[in-house]
Amino acid sequence: AGKVYGRAARALYAAGLRSGDLVHNAFSYHMTPGAFIMESGAHAIGCTVFPAGTGQTEQQLQAIAELRPSAYTGTPSFLRILVEKAQEAGADISSIRKGLVGGEAFPPSLRDWFAERGMAIYQSYATADLGLIAYETTPREGLVLDEGVVVEIVRPGTGDPVPEPAAGQPPEVGEVVVTVLNPDYPLIRFGTGDLSAALPGPCPTGRTAPRIQGWMGRAD
Repeated sequence: AGKVYGRAARALYAAGLRSGDLVHNAFSYHMTPGAFIMESGAHAIGCTVFPAGTGQTEQQLQAIAELRPSAYTGTPSFLRILVEKAQEAGADISSIRKGLVGGEAFPPSLRDWFAERGMAIYQSYATADLGLIAYETTPREGLVLDEGVVVEIVRPGTGDPVPEPAAGQPPEVGEVVVTVLNPDYPLIRFGTGDLSAALPGPCPTGRTAPRIQGWMGRAD
């Protein structure tokens, strides 16, 4: 499959995407790698990708109705816009039953809103420089760290890892600092500016990578 820098395939697979799926990719293709991170991951699984990009809602609804994609990738807010506009226009986008979103907060209320409309949507945590950092799994208990990154939770402004919590106490919230040993674009202790905390214990799915609680705000 060649070099897949974004490493998004693992997150897409956890969201239910499989070989043969047609993916409606509504991340921007313009001057940002977001769309390409998702597209390369989908291709690694064996999916076909429709490069929808952002905007042009009416044309996107027409493409969904005609091409019948089974999955969506993009921001959660744009998917909500597509669903609401489809209801107003009477467009049939019922083929979309699963998806992976990112780039924005994804509150449980919005996740449930999609579920009520027959869509099982999961969240990813990635950046343009780092690619995939963590992703949601079916139990929806935090985010599992991607195996291609080393993540530290540090006290903002210091670079010092937060201490281990005392017995019975929750883990301390800190800034997410990530190391990616990509030989073409290595990043050592890259400060994301995002806040999160470690989540103790393994993922109920059996994945053995550590977990974080998800995006908890900005450190800056």
